[in-house]
Amino acid sequence: MFRIRKVLNHNSVIALNSDDQQMYLILGRGIGFNRKPTERIEARPEDTMYSLKETSERGEAMAIVKDVAPECLEVADSILNAAEQEFGRIDRSILFPMADHIAFAVQRMKKKEEIRNPLNADIQLLFHKEYKVAQCASALIHEAFHVDISNDEIGYIALHVHTAIEDEKVSEALKTAELVRFCISLIEQETGKHIEVMSLGYNRMMNHIRFMVRRILTDEPMNLNLNQYMKENYPVSYEIAQRICDELGRGMKRSYHKAEIGYLAMHIERVLGNDPGRTTSDKL
Repeated sequence: MFRIRKVLNHNSVIALNSDDQQMYLILGRGIGFNRKPTERIEARPEDTMYSLKETSERGEAMAIVKDVAPECLEVADSILNAAEQEFGRIDRSILFPMADHIAFAVQRMKKKEEIRNPLNADIQLLFHKEYKVAQCASALIHEAFHVDISNDEIGYIALHVHTAIEDEKVSEALKTAELVRFCISLIEQETGKHIEVMSLGYNRMMNHIRFMVRRILTDEPMNLNLNQYMKENYPVSYEIAQRICDELGRGMKRSYHKAEIGYLAMHIERVLGNDPGRTTSDKL
């Protein structure tokens, strides 16, 4: 049983749980309709509840709820519902920073202030399922606020969706995308070849670098070392890979396992039009 402390709108209330004496945000169609503070209500199966004890990079949950329009909370809740359908169990506490971001995005759009997202293409490929879920925000925000959200903003919302399914902060996911873009740019510079963003080679390279960054951050070793093979058979790609790994390590202020060089060299060869993967497997 809950006792209403504040009605935000027809579809959202702040209420005290009589069992644990904690404050919750309850979202659900008509949950606040014709309700008043101090009234007792039961949460229905279709309602979603969020503890207001949560704290995120963007502040305390209670402060965010008081600061943003309740429609932002509803939009974020609907996005998380879509994410839950796609991924299964998710961390719903991301609702508060996501709603806060949506509030600022709507504010910017109403003022005709467009924020560019130079990593949007990378985010779309790195977190393609999350991006697909985030696209539902376009119709939801238009219906709630009568403004059109840009694809660049969808990219940022996709990062919030990603943090709901992975134990990774939005800032960390954005940093990963930045590091991937940094590595791709270095490879293009070293090879003199432009890598098409939508190409299979880019996709493979991007995902490899994404997990390489994660391995460096967690100091996870590689199971297989291709260094000798790649150095002997593809010396140019190996040298490029070594320089890039060194740059990446310096940029992250972390050491890396040397076996990363051989695997990155293999992906560079693929970008250059070769496929050493099959030959490597045969040789090994």
